[in-house]
Amino acid sequence: MPEGHRESFRAGVRVGIPIAAASLLVGISFGVLAEPVMGDVAPIVMSAIVFAGSAQFAATAVLAGGGGAVAAIVAGILLNARFLPMGIAIAPSVRGGVLWRTLTGQAIIDASWALANRGGGRFDVHYMLGATLVNYPAWVAGAAIGVFGSRVIGDPATLGLDAIFPAFFLGLLANELRGGLSIGAAGIGAAVALALTPFTPAGVPVLAACAGALLGLARR
Repeated sequence: MPEGHRESFRAGVRVGIPIAAASLLVGISFGVLAEPVMGDVAPIVMSAIVFAGSAQFAATAVLAGGGGAVAAIVAGILLNARFLPMGIAIAPSVRGGVLWRTLTGQAIIDASWALANRGGGRFDVHYMLGATLVNYPAWVAGAAIGVFGSRVIGDPATLGLDAIFPAFFLGLLANELRGGLSIGAAGIGAAVALALTPFTPAGVPVLAACAGALLGLARR
């Protein structure tokens, strides 16, 4: 690996450490919530394979509410569909063969993808890989701690763990609100999501809110 790529990777690891701390806490919250619904093993396996907090929380909420496995899977798919445009956006910056590009795609998470964005359609891929590398074990370990410590931890809301997830994404959003166009897009997305939340299945409001990004076409 060239020195420039190594430095980008190391920088990604450094910036990913505080995010990994948040991932650990959110993972604990997920484990606590999922254990009564799925048992001891499934939440940990799900975290290791799916590695997508919002989709896992959505699927768990469906199951906890009495929904079936199909409904839970669909909810997770709807939320994870956002990775399709994210993958398309980063694809021109990924070099290498099919296997490397596929493995790189598995490293896309919201935080590392956003942090690796260099503007103008450019992404620092090795920076993203470094940030994701420290988040993955933190997320899986958090889920395991939550599962096996659920009887001790009790309700995560009493410790404020339930607030970490929305606060984290609000922090990412605040960093992107640099001008009138981005603020307008965020406002449209929020309005669409709020309007649809009471009437549509989990995941649909998030996908529909992406319509706010179309405001960016005004630049053309």
